[in-house]
Amino acid sequence: MKLTQTILARLAALTLFAAPVLAQGAEAAKSEGATPTFDDARGTVRRQLDESILEINRLREEITAERLPLNRRLSEVEAELSRARTESQQVSRSLNAGTLAMTNAKGELTKLQEQERYLSGLLSDYVRKFDSALHIAEIKRYADVISAAQLAPENKNLDSQAIFRTQVELVSASLGRLEEALGGARYEGSAVDGLGVVRQGAFVQVGPVVLFRSADGTTVGTVDERLGSQEPTVFTFFDPADAADASALCANGQGSFTLDPTMGNAHKMAQTEETLTEHILKGGPVMWPILALAAAALLVALYKWGYLAMQRTPSKAQLDEVLSAVGHGDVNAVREKVGQLKGPVGRMLAIGVEHIREPRELIEEAMYESVLTSKQKLTGMLPFVAIAASSAPLLGLLGTVTGIINTFKRITVFGSGDVKSLSGGISEALITTEWGLIVAIPALLIHAFLSRKARGIVGQMESSAVAFVNELSRSKLEKPAVHRAPERKPTPAKV
Repeated sequence: MKLTQTILARLAALTLFAAPVLAQGAEAAKSEGATPTFDDARGTVRRQLDESILEINRLREEITAERLPLNRRLSEVEAELSRARTESQQVSRSLNAGTLAMTNAKGELTKLQEQERYLSGLLSDYVRKFDSALHIAEIKRYADVISAAQLAPENKNLDSQAIFRTQVELVSASLGRLEEALGGARYEGSAVDGLGVVRQGAFVQVGPVVLFRSADGTTVGTVDERLGSQEPTVFTFFDPADAADASALCANGQGSFTLDPTMGNAHKMAQTEETLTEHILKGGPVMWPILALAAAALLVALYKWGYLAMQRTPSKAQLDEVLSAVGHGDVNAVREKVGQLKGPVGRMLAIGVEHIREPRELIEEAMYESVLTSKQKLTGMLPFVAIAASSAPLLGLLGTVTGIINTFKRITVFGSGDVKSLSGGISEALITTEWGLIVAIPALLIHAFLSRKARGIVGQMESSAVAFVNELSRSKLEKPAVHRAPERKPTPAKV
């Protein structure tokens, strides 16, 4: 294609070249005075055409000579272009794949970072919970691992991998602790006995129960935490057999032992048990007035109960016999029947018989005087029991107030963190209230019982007196009342 274009270009150049030549030949013929002919022009043109053909052939040879290298070069360039396109496509695909891989890698990195933060939080929480879940006897045993796991996140010199490795060591230690808990673990350590002396010995842990035996074998018991102390405290056994079994288990690492199903709370509850004297002494100084009031009320109640129990009351049949004798008008029989009656009713009817020949008003006054006298004796000292019943709760309330005041004083000195230091004032407040109610409730019931019994005797006296006077009115033994004429005042004389 390129060769044809070259030939055409040469022919066009020859044509353009031949026109001026013909024109020059015509001008030369004119100048010489000769007339140009067509043959001259044709010869000139042929000659020029031959020259052009020779030039064309030469050019064709040159083109033929240059075509092969150019074709070879063209093939090489096209091959390079194809390779370049292939490489460009490969690079483009690689670039796209790299971009996609980078995007995926960023997503994976974000997920891994989130997982790392989540795992870091879980491990940090596990470290805190593991520390709080340990028995006080195990704290020193795992102190180094716990301290390293707690301080690792704050150490700027450690990378995340080192921090995870340190925390995973704690997890491995906790798994080992669980495996040991299945069959029991025995390890050395120190504990504080009941006298506050630090003893070296061996711990034996079976599940949540930890036993301790000192090296000399003098201190054996369960281990627990005591408020305000960072050392494990030994609580000795009350049963010598349990102490011997625990000692053998700690010394040999094997044996039988009766476990406490209350997880050691039985020993704690046993230590809180106290005698009545200790309980009373915890109530403080207000307990003494309460106890004195209780003792006095008890003595008065016993005395009045004995006194009222000794008061005889006549039966209905005996009263009917007395009233029958009064109705028949037989004074001797009335005196005989009344003389057989005992107690306040008998004394009252005896006074009525003494005045049996007197008017009714006089008999009623005499018998009413006997009722009042007997009532005063029967109900005497009972108000003291009522006063004790009403005063004991007030004294208990006074003890409560003083106990609360002492509690706030201790809060001012020690703060509110140590509950044990506040238990004294709270115990004083509650114990005095308790004993105030213990004294008041029985005193109130005893007072109601004795008052009811006294009112019953007085009521029987009154009913017997009314029946006696009514029966006497229907008989002929009553003396009619003497009515005196009212005195007249002298009227002043008129002047």
